[in-house]
Formats: sequence, structure tokens, C-alpha cells
Amino acid sequence: MVKALKKGTRFEHPLYRAYHALYDAWGAQHWWPADTPLEMMVGAILTQNTAWTNVEKAIARLKEADALSLERLHRASLSRLAGWIRPSGYFNLKARRLRALTGMIFERYDGRLERLLAEPPDRLREVLLGVWGIGPETADSILLYAAGHAVFVVDTYTRRIVRRHGWLRGDESYDDVSAAFTSQIPSDPGFYGEFHALIVRAGKYHCRPRPDCASCPLRFLLPPNGPRD
Repeated sequence: MVKALKKGTRFEHPLYRAYHALYDAWGAQHWWPADTPLEMMVGAILTQNTAWTNVEKAIARLKEADALSLERLHRASLSRLAGWIRPSGYFNLKARRLRALTGMIFERYDGRLERLLAEPPDRLREVLLGVWGIGPETADSILLYAAGHAVFVVDTYTRRIVRRHGWLRGDESYDDVSAAFTSQIPSDPGFYGEFHALIVRAGKYHCRPRPDCASCPLRFLLPPNGPRD
């Protein structure tokens, strides 16, 4: 469980208030749902441009095929890999992205995932961003949830929420939005992960393209004239 943050001048920042409002409403989200770092990393690629329910189906198929190991993912043909992950959508593209990731691990780290994840955070991010098909959001998800580094993951929900509440324009660079969080919140991977998960829930159920603010835990933080779009 993430501890409550202190009260005081610094800790009355809207981001702190937002976190507490969401946590008080919904509690711990137990995210990222994965049994191993490899499963988490596979899920981070499969969740690109699809709903998590589809990723769960693809992960289940990989487990049924006893294919959720670095060796089997890397040695399987691309067509077989695509078949396993078909429920995730864009399965041919994602198969190639998974192969790019496993290929990098075998080429640079002798197929030892623990060696990759032991890299310092800046180096790990650089290596991941060098893999075809991995962008900042996927890389930072791996840094945070698989390697335990204190980075804040920025997704579409995050941008939408900060824009509508007037905390940022929302069109800043990925790194600038992430820094807006990390500059205000103590460096704590557990807190960052919980906050990100709560934001995802708020985005799914309230801060949708057409917002449903009436029952949202963050409604009290909206600008006086309502959400900004």
C-alpha cells in the first residue's frame, strides 16, 4: 500500500490532491498485472493500440502454449508468434516488435533478461528506445513496472486529464509531461505506479473523449468553467 503523503504547502499541489482523491475513491489498483518481468514486458508491447482485455486473452494463449519464456518467444517463427498473440490486434506487427525485443536481449545480454533489467535507468531507457517498436511510454512502463525505477509513465489518459484540469496544456513533449509529475512527487516507484494506474482508471471511466465529470473523484479540481478541451 502506498503511504499517504504529507500535508503542507508543497503537498497541496493539485497532483497530490488528485492522487489522494483517486486513491480514497478506489484504493490500490494492483497494476501491472503480471507474474514475471518478462510477462510485464510482453504485455507492454501487446497493449499498444488495444484494450487490456485483449492483451489478457493473448497472454492467456501464450501461457497455454507454454510460450511465455524468452527462449520460446525468440525461437518461434513469426507466424506462430503472431498466432499466439492474435487477440491483441495488429498481431503481425506486434510479433515483429516482440522479436526485436527478444533479439536485442539475446544479442546484447546473452538472453539473460536480468542483465538487461540491471542496467542503470538512463542506460536501460536508452537501450529500450533503440528497439524497433518501443517508444517512450512502453520503455517507461518497463522501467517502472519490470525494473522498479522511479519514472512516471505518460499515456493518452494522462495528457487528457492534465489538460482538462488546466494543469498543463497537454501538448507538451512526453518528457516534459513526465517531468511535471516527477518534479512535484518524491521519487517513489510504488507511488508512481499506483498513480499511473489510478489515472488509467479515471481515463477509462470518466475522462473519456466525452467526459463524465459528475461522479468523477477529480471533479472538485476542475477549473470554474468546467473541463478545458
